[in-house]
Amino acid sequence: MSWQQVVEQTVVGLGYELVDLERSAGGLLRVTIDWPWDATQAQVRFITVEDCERVTRQLQYVLEVEAVDYRRLEVGSPGIDRPLRHARDYERFVGEIVDVTLRAPIGAAGGGAVAPGRKKFRGVLRRGEAPGAWQLELVEDAPVKSAAKPAAKPTRRAAEPAPVQVLGFTLDEVREARLAPIVDFKGRRLRGAADDA
Repeated sequence: MSWQQVVEQTVVGLGYELVDLERSAGGLLRVTIDWPWDATQAQVRFITVEDCERVTRQLQYVLEVEAVDYRRLEVGSPGIDRPLRHARDYERFVGEIVDVTLRAPIGAAGGGAVAPGRKKFRGVLRRGEAPGAWQLELVEDAPVKSAAKPAAKPTRRAAEPAPVQVLGFTLDEVREARLAPIVDFKGRRLRGAADDA
C-alpha cells in the first residue's frame, strides 16, 4: 500500500474526506480535509482546529507505523478557494462561482465571443445538458471606475442586461478548478446564501 493510500484510508476512516495531498521536496506533508458532502444535509459543516488536531494525531501514529519519511505534517481545511477535483465536487458546488483553467486554449470554439488563446474563466457552475457535461455562466470582472473621468449623465432608458456567455466543458478538459475566493466584508453570509434573505 502506498503512503497516499495510507493517508486517504486514515482520513476516510476518521469520517472526513481527503481533498488534497501534497508532499514537497523539503519533507513537508500537507493534507487537506473536509467533511464529506451530503446533498440531504441543509446545514454546512466547517472543519475546525479540533478536527485538524484529531487527524494530525492519527496520521502521525499511522505514518510512523508505516515508516513513511517526512519532516513536518500539516493538516488543514480547504479554505475559500477549495479545489474541485472529482465529479462529486462539481455536483456539490453547482450554483457557486468557480475559477476554471482549461488544459488547452478555447481556440475557434469561442466563436469570437472570447479570445482564442484564453484558458482561464470565472463563472457560475451549472450542470450541462448531457451526462458528464458542465457549464460555466461567465462572470466578467466589474469595470474599474476612473476618478479622472466625470460621471456619466443618467439616462431615462433602462439598461439592457448583458447577454450571458456560457462555456461548456467536460472534466477531461479541465486542468484546474477552484471555488472563486469571494469575501463579503459587509456581513457574514454562507457561500451561496441568497442576498435578499
